[in-house]
Amino acid sequence: MGSPDGSSEGVRALRCPECGETYRDRWRCRCGAPLDFAEAPIPDGPAPDPQSFDARDGLWAFDGFLAVGDDPADRVTLGEGLTPLVDADRGRGAAANADGDAAPWNASFKLEYVFPTGSFKDRGATTTLTRARELGVERVVEDSSGNAGAAVATYAARAGIDAEVYVPADAKESKLAAIRRAGAEPVRIEGSRRDVTEACVAALDGSGDDPAGDAGGPAADGDDDPAWYASHAWNPAFFEGTATVAYEIAYQRGWDAPDAVVTPLGHGTLFLGAYRGFRRLERAGWTDSVPRLYGAQAAGVAPIVRALHGPDAADPEGVVNAAADGIQIAEPVRDREILSAADATDGDAVAVTEAAATRELDRLHAAGFYTEPTCAVAPAALRTLRDRGEIGPDEDVVVPLTGSGLKG
Repeated sequence: MGSPDGSSEGVRALRCPECGETYRDRWRCRCGAPLDFAEAPIPDGPAPDPQSFDARDGLWAFDGFLAVGDDPADRVTLGEGLTPLVDADRGRGAAANADGDAAPWNASFKLEYVFPTGSFKDRGATTTLTRARELGVERVVEDSSGNAGAAVATYAARAGIDAEVYVPADAKESKLAAIRRAGAEPVRIEGSRRDVTEACVAALDGSGDDPAGDAGGPAADGDDDPAWYASHAWNPAFFEGTATVAYEIAYQRGWDAPDAVVTPLGHGTLFLGAYRGFRRLERAGWTDSVPRLYGAQAAGVAPIVRALHGPDAADPEGVVNAAADGIQIAEPVRDREILSAADATDGDAVAVTEAAATRELDRLHAAGFYTEPTCAVAPAALRTLRDRGEIGPDEDVVVPLTGSGLKG
């Protein structure tokens, strides 16, 4: 099929990692597994000199690693990327935290909340809508608790593509407003987060399979109002975008990988993006290691922690961390890949209680980092990991702060 790089008519093919089946485009394999790009691009040659590297195109400056946007005219962009990487503790004086008695973070924060829509989900939205434009898609649907929906709606507007976003009935009004202002329609669904996804999938064609089928186009013949699933959990183009967090971190550190990265963990879009990105950097010879990856989950809705450490670790207080609404995912689509990435990097996952997350959010705000509540789980998990000795006091750690406090 297509050319040696896995492309067909300018669109790279997808492959199932479970059964090996290849498609031009489809939202999941016939066997039910999520798909990935058949070939992961790896640039030739040594890493460029960071001092002379042209980063003016933001995350698209790393297009040699991206499986979408080969034609710059197809790129749906708002200048996103190259978010600041800052010393978490610099300038905070003797009062290390708002409560005055907590240890310094001793980490670098990646300020993902300065993206155009206020969250890291713009990384995946720019690449996903670029893929949609490459395929000639006219309408997309997505399901989201808020940030991904706002990002997809915004980039769909930038692309001139209609969008519909399925959201939980109790989604925050600030996030719904962002979806509406971009011209997309939020569809409120009662029930669990899984109910929201099932309603969205049913809107594709009622069966859960992509109406494109084997042909690979965005619609089946005779479908008057076809939709393409711009899912941040299923669509491999989204992970192409989130992988750019690794390229940026390495570039900002002079092509040196940190010892560890701690991210919030729901569907694992940033966690797996970081894993894929650092692996590609190592394969390209641009870095010489892959950092240990740690995921911070919401206590009470922590399936990865449950799988690794059992129910008591996943739900230590018997109460759901309701503040971390952005990562309350009971059944991550790519759970096996998340577990594999944690194992391959000697990483781990930690369940963070609402009390711990709330304390950490106060500390972040007092230090000048105006983030939304879900962001606080990652620096809170860092404290736990240091207390356990899993991350040493002198190790180099990067923690992405994923969403703006303006969304609260």
